[in-house]
Order: sequence, then C-alpha cells, then structure tokens
Amino acid sequence: MHHLSYLEACVIGFLQGMSELFPVSSLGHSVLVPAVIGGQWATDLNVAAPESPYLAFIVGTHVATATALLIFYCRDWYRLIAGFFTSFRHRGITNPDERLIWQLIVGTIPVGLVGLLFEHWLRTELGRPVPAACFLVVNGLILLGIEAWAAGRPVAAPAPVVSDDPDANAIVADTRLSRMSFGKALAIGSVQVFALAPGISRSGISTAAGMRAGLRREDAVRFSFLLATPVIMAAGVLKLPDLFGPLGDGIRGQVLVGSILAGVGGYVSVRWLTRWVHTNTLRPFGVYCVAAGLFCLVLFAVRG
Repeated sequence: MHHLSYLEACVIGFLQGMSELFPVSSLGHSVLVPAVIGGQWATDLNVAAPESPYLAFIVGTHVATATALLIFYCRDWYRLIAGFFTSFRHRGITNPDERLIWQLIVGTIPVGLVGLLFEHWLRTELGRPVPAACFLVVNGLILLGIEAWAAGRPVAAPAPVVSDDPDANAIVADTRLSRMSFGKALAIGSVQVFALAPGISRSGISTAAGMRAGLRREDAVRFSFLLATPVIMAAGVLKLPDLFGPLGDGIRGQVLVGSILAGVGGYVSVRWLTRWVHTNTLRPFGVYCVAAGLFCLVLFAVRG
C-alpha cells in the first residue's frame, strides 16, 4: 500500500517549488528533509527506493515548477519560440531572439542526453541522505567560490533599466545574452549535468558557470532559468506515465495538492530571485548550503 500524507505533500511540495529555483537544490532538499525528520517521513519519502510513490509525486511537482517558469517568462518564450520558427524561414540567424533560442537548444542537449541515460542510476546510487548532504556542501562552496572570484574582478555596472516596461528590459537582457558565443552557451548548459546529483543546484551551478563566462550575475540567473524551463518540463513529462500508472495509485490527490503548492512556490521564488540578484550576491545561499549540509552530516553520524 502506498503512503503519502497530505501534510507530507504540502510541506515537500512547497519546499520543492521554492528550492527548485533558488540555488540550493530541490532534489537535495527532497532527499534530506524527510531523512532529518525521520520516522514515517523517511519511509514514505525515499527517492532511492524502488517503485517509490515519491517518484510520482516529484514528477507532478517538477511539471508544476516548470509551468510556473513558463508563466513568469511567457512573453519571453513567445518571442523565443517565434524566433525558432523564423530562423527556419530565414534559413539562418538574423536577430537576437533567433540566436538566443538556438543557444538555449545547444545548452540543453548535454543534460538531456545524460539524464535519459543515467537518471535511474544517479537517483538510486546518489539519492540517499549522506551523498545528498555532501553534494549540498559542495554546492555551497561553488556559490561562495564564484562570488569570491567575482569580488576580485572589476565591478560591472548593474544592468541598466531602459524602461518602466519589463518587456522592454527583458528584450535588452536577451540581446546581451545573445552576444555570447555558442561555445559558452554549450559550456554553461553542460554544467547542468552535475545537478542530476541530489544536492547540486541546477540554477546555482549554471549561474556560477555563466558568471565565470563573463555574464553579469542577473544575466547569468536569467539564462539559467531559461535553460532550466525545458529541462524541468521534459523531465516531468517523460515521467508522467509513472504518475498515471501503478506508482500514482492512491496518491493522486496528494500529488495535485503538492503540485499546486510547488507551482506557487516556484513562481514566488523566481519573481523574488530575479529582483534580488540585481543588488545582492549569492553568498547567503552558499553559506546556507554549507551549514545545512554539515548539519545533516553531523546529525546522520550521531544517529548512526
């Protein structure tokens, strides 16, 4: 009999939505929070267990989070998808939207291939509390490291606000992004492969890679979110048969509630973070990841 309470669904669903887009690893938190609470939570919410209903739950929350991203960036995706089709009509790349959508496609290919081939192995071998806690510490060190590196570089002026119209500012930001080389887009997208390990944040590591490639912090965050949208959505859609199959029996109500909260959490987090990074660094997230990961490792060691 599958077990997943509505309380578990509410807590983990909202947490997953928030942490998916914050640079703190949603999958890492989905592994660690139940393990820290222990008891029935650790039994019900074990992502590494074979035939776990928790997998069906995570599928629903991923689709909800990707939907929140699509809603937040809906006008931008409309432009970019239009650019995809016009690039075929032009038989080439003639404007920033056409160039950026192909950069996103190129950047998405590596994680898509690795995810299809190794997702099961990575989940079953690394989706346990101790590896997840270790990777969370690593994630924090990456964030602290990139901010330390950035602090030693000439300070770039914040991205100019060209208009009170957010769409106009988005177009300017995408024009800046489109100027980077396809090699850089591929490199930034490729680091998402590391986020298949629980504890490594997709948005965090791709933002760090973008900053290392010379992007402004806010532009690196934007590019990481645009990269994440198709990856998260595709991962969820490919696993939807699990939700409507035997793994979803008896928990579809909980999945629905958790997914709604995940969508709300995802929208709130992306809206907040895109404003935060204009005037703030990623150091608080790095400190949190290191402290939370070490706390979990000590707790698990004490419990034996």
